[in-house]
Amino acid sequence: MRKDIEMTAHPIEEYLEKPSAEFTKSDLIRYVEDNFVEMLNLRYVGGDGRLKSLNFAIQSKEHLNQILTSGERVDGSSLFHHVEAGSSDLYVVPRYKTAFVNPFSEIPTIDILCSYFDKDGNLLSNAPENILRKANQTLKEKTGYEFHAMGELEYYIIKEEDELFPAEDQRGYHEMYPFNKSEHFRSEALNLIAYCGGKVKYGHSEVGNFRKDGLEYEQNEIEFLPLDAETAADQLIIAKWILRVLAYEYGVTLTFAPKITAGKAGSGMHVHTKIVKDGKSVMTQNGKLSDIAKKAIAGYLDLAGSLTAFGNTIPTSYLRLVPHQEAPTNICWGDRNRSVLVRVPLGWTEGINMAQKVNPLEKDETLDHSEKQTVEFRAPDGSADIYLLIAGLTVAARHGLEMENSLEFAKKTYVNVNIFEDEHKCKQEELDGLPTSCMESADRLEKDKEAYTKYGVFPANMIDSMEEELRSYKDGNLRKEIENDEEKTMELVRKFIHCA
Repeated sequence: MRKDIEMTAHPIEEYLEKPSAEFTKSDLIRYVEDNFVEMLNLRYVGGDGRLKSLNFAIQSKEHLNQILTSGERVDGSSLFHHVEAGSSDLYVVPRYKTAFVNPFSEIPTIDILCSYFDKDGNLLSNAPENILRKANQTLKEKTGYEFHAMGELEYYIIKEEDELFPAEDQRGYHEMYPFNKSEHFRSEALNLIAYCGGKVKYGHSEVGNFRKDGLEYEQNEIEFLPLDAETAADQLIIAKWILRVLAYEYGVTLTFAPKITAGKAGSGMHVHTKIVKDGKSVMTQNGKLSDIAKKAIAGYLDLAGSLTAFGNTIPTSYLRLVPHQEAPTNICWGDRNRSVLVRVPLGWTEGINMAQKVNPLEKDETLDHSEKQTVEFRAPDGSADIYLLIAGLTVAARHGLEMENSLEFAKKTYVNVNIFEDEHKCKQEELDGLPTSCMESADRLEKDKEAYTKYGVFPANMIDSMEEELRSYKDGNLRKEIENDEEKTMELVRKFIHCA
């Protein structure tokens, strides 16, 4: 067996003895035949950010070959607002590398993510997964670099209150069972995500936990490993689906909503990013953050306001982006600082083997941790259109690399203090702020439109459509309107509880 798949949890990879990136049509047909697979599900993401499905009972080898080759027709106008009913037929065609064994189906079933094609057999220009593909291809063509990312899925589990071993309110960070009651759920979810091909880094309980009206709310997080931008988006989409199905089977409510009550920690979907060339990270140089990394950060910050249009898409998103909730409000960056928008996480000290220091029986060895360094964009939340968000970040990275004054801009927006503390308020006032509503996000997107449509990455009509949808919420004064009004806050929370 190949070394790169010796410990894989992905049954198709294990059986074929090759990584999913190398799957071919004939590979999948062989797996289906040899493992008595009876069903095939084509999966594709709709305009609401959720997976949709076409289900096929496999009737013959020829039938399977036809589906894998040609895909099937779908009604685009029922999936996307921007597709007109008069010309709504689209094709969904499977991407073989995304195939996985459905872990929930009683009938042996393979699921595959699809791409959208138009009536002429061209990739649909407005399809989010195609926009991400174009963004990454354009970055490589124009700069020689590639974009890698990994997401952090924060979510709340809501269930009946358990009086035993209560965790302290808003003190749930890394708490263990039995103080965190959902640890077993989280562990099963991690296993299922890996089984479906997700490259999981770890899972843990998060800060948020509280009790209200006989219900217990526990916040958890699952974080992934950095992969190429397209695969990173695919695995987040599949993971969200797995978490929701598992919650349904457990009989609990699971939500990625950015805010679920007033005064408690909301859930984000932070995205860690890396710039890569020839398969190697270029984020550090001589053990320090590289100029390439700083230029990418400058791009994120320069387009930060409009990136919320992809990553913070509902009114409750802006109830999370408030001071003192470990969520960013100002456009700045810093090292290990959770009050900033772009955070440079703690890096492993080069050349020091910490494990050897506490395990003296181990031999000391030279270590290279340069591949571990990422920078974290902290604004997005679970309402994000995942493909468009990562596409937007890819565009922003390229924008930063192309900016003439990017290093100066990065220097100007760097902070090394907690800007929410009173003694540093003057520093906060020097910084530009993130939007405070969907309507303001739309204004920022309109202002930055050219950056996204440059080189034909984002279609102009899609940007226009997104602006229109964001403005339709009419939430410009929402914060003031519902301030200290728990009933109105909860009404909004219920409306958007199953966002994206």
